Amino acid sequence: MAWNKEMPANPVVAVAGATGVVGREMLKVLEQRDFPASKVKALASARSAGSKVPFKNAELTVEEMTPTSFEGVDIALFACGGSTSEEFRQAVVDAGCVMIDNSSAFRMEPDVPLVVPEVNAKDLEWHSGVIANPNCSTIEMVVALKPLYDLGGGIKRVVVSTYQAASGAGMKAMNELFEQTRQFLNEEELTIEAFSDQIAFNVIPHIDVFREDDYTKEEWKMVAETKKIFGDESIQVAPTAVRIPVLRCHAESVNVQLEKSVTPEEARAAFEKAVGVTVMDDPANNVYPMPGLLQGTDDVYVGRVRNDPTVENGLAFWLVMDQIRKGAALNAVQIAEALLPA
Repeated sequence: MAWNKEMPANPVVAVAGATGVVGREMLKVLEQRDFPASKVKALASARSAGSKVPFKNAELTVEEMTPTSFEGVDIALFACGGSTSEEFRQAVVDAGCVMIDNSSAFRMEPDVPLVVPEVNAKDLEWHSGVIANPNCSTIEMVVALKPLYDLGGGIKRVVVSTYQAASGAGMKAMNELFEQTRQFLNEEELTIEAFSDQIAFNVIPHIDVFREDDYTKEEWKMVAETKKIFGDESIQVAPTAVRIPVLRCHAESVNVQLEKSVTPEEARAAFEKAVGVTVMDDPANNVYPMPGLLQGTDDVYVGRVRNDPTVENGLAFWLVMDQIRKGAALNAVQIAEALLPA
């Protein structure tokens, strides 16, 4: 059953997991975009209760998240693990609050919209109290695929290799990249805890657990989520997910086969018109997106747009996106903005 409660123009917003990397970024995005909340609550586990998080040149006192925390709250931005989201889902919905969840807990449930506002904002019309934020690598890809999908009459196949930042595995992983880099340069034994292998001066073709088909769960997410977001089960996606030693920005190499021919010039023009996309594409002058230079930005950056001559109607391009911003916190806040009355 679709949600039938009216969203107020100035909703009360709770950020669940407010002390984590994504939760703190959600607060920052709410402030930077001047989200019209009448009140913002910071929620976290009992051990974080009483601590402070910055918000609007002041601080919010973190409250322990309990089932009663959502009474009087209109929108709850969840930046917690999936088990926590599952634990609190019913309490959130019963309070008449809309949960916008950043975990993978509900993404593939048929009654939960999986939303990237630039791509499928209309799916918000049928939410029943829970809306899922897609996986960060999926968000990056579909924002860029959307203008090509519309221009090229649909998408047959996508081959994508991701180059994913340490931030995708959380603050502990980012700290481990710093620490391992120091250890490596000082010829010390490396501490390996957050990743399966050394991350400093290395790349790891392994994100999340391996499935029986030898793809990882991260790769499977890109396949299943892309189909759901576009509402098109015919799209074929062949992903390889790789962790690289950068802090915040994910990059992707994408080869797409469209239903009809689109030239690189037409693709660039479509990218330039697309909301949330910035073109950086002048390789002769070394202009292309790079992860180390784009952290803290909001768009999906595209460059190296060219023909893929190995398939009919093929294009190849390169993407960069800040994983913490558009890949998590910003997308969630954009969903919240889309829920506001016109």
